[in-house]
Amino acid sequence: MPGDAAAKAFAAVSGEELLRWTMEMVAIPSYSGMPKQEEAMAKYLARLFESEGIEYRIEDLGGGRFNAVARLPGTGVDAEGRTLMLNGHMDTVPAYDMLRAFEPYIKDDGLLHGRGTSDMKGPLAAMAGALIALKRSGVRLAGDLIYTAVADEEEASLGTIALLEEGLTADAVIVGEAMGRDAIGIAQKGLEWFKFTVLGKTVHGGKQDEGINAILKANRLIRALDEELTPRLKERRHPLLGHATLNIGVIRGGTQLSTVAGECIVEMDRRFIPGLETYESMYKELTDLVERLEREDPDFRCTLSVLDTSVMASGYVHQGMEQREDDRLVQIVKRSLESVSGRDAELVGCPCWTDAGLFGHYAGVPVVIYGPGDIAMSHSKEECVDPAAIEESFRVFTAAALDFCGCAAE
Repeated sequence: MPGDAAAKAFAAVSGEELLRWTMEMVAIPSYSGMPKQEEAMAKYLARLFESEGIEYRIEDLGGGRFNAVARLPGTGVDAEGRTLMLNGHMDTVPAYDMLRAFEPYIKDDGLLHGRGTSDMKGPLAAMAGALIALKRSGVRLAGDLIYTAVADEEEASLGTIALLEEGLTADAVIVGEAMGRDAIGIAQKGLEWFKFTVLGKTVHGGKQDEGINAILKANRLIRALDEELTPRLKERRHPLLGHATLNIGVIRGGTQLSTVAGECIVEMDRRFIPGLETYESMYKELTDLVERLEREDPDFRCTLSVLDTSVMASGYVHQGMEQREDDRLVQIVKRSLESVSGRDAELVGCPCWTDAGLFGHYAGVPVVIYGPGDIAMSHSKEECVDPAAIEESFRVFTAAALDFCGCAAE
């Protein structure tokens, strides 16, 4: 990493600016369910990049959803110059029980509080800062640096899938999700949300022998998942991600006490391990279990489906990803973090699902997950970020871009 170029770029953007940009973004609601969810955020980023003379565009995805894309072109004269993408999402979860969710403020603890501070408008500000710093300082990269602020990561990842569908490519991607000060995510589990619909026969409670209680039949399913499948999942273990999991999170069944339940819904979160499981093998394992229960009990009837909120565009699912520790991108981000912070970086598994799975699986490019903020605070009523972490991450993104894309000779 060219030290003089990095120092010059670091000096071009202040911590006060990064904090202001974060606060201004947090004050723009972009939560799930609101109309034109990301439009105001995309326009804000467009104004920011336009004011700095940086090439940008807003992409209308339809249905009131938007992406914002910016590009800092490299000189193209260095054969080693590579294109790096910095990716983050503009959507957030709703305020839920968070007070002053869209009125960002700094508490006595010195942390910036508000919805999206950590997940992930703080990271969006830090990544934007990298492009702005390089532009202001006049430091030229050999390869391109691309910034993609996307829609809908919290649900169906419409934004990142749109990037893949339009053919926007890079040689590597950093997804700026909050990972903590010293952590770089190089693996994540795949994810799917399933719904089991168990059917019975509804009759009056006074004639229950003539009915089939779907709740009791669902209990057979739950016991099979817990007693048979869960132990098998615990044997499928990844060194960074732990073992595969399932979690039964919702059960709904019956209508009233004097009626035999004719239907019971069981909803389940399933996390699968890259390299040990595929989406197809995971799905087949569940269908095989349901079919076996149906063979054993002629009164057991069950259909398996994916929850509507988990369905992605045709041809896409929530894939996992894993990256080799010796991959060039991994080592560059690790080196950049250690150089900027003076601390040892830790290569870890990301405990949540991110768009990194789409880039790694469908685009087939190296991808890591790194950004300011504490993932434990995301979606919580205490969501916050340390302004110092935003500034530190800005420097890491900038240093990584210089190292990965190459610094053009002046």
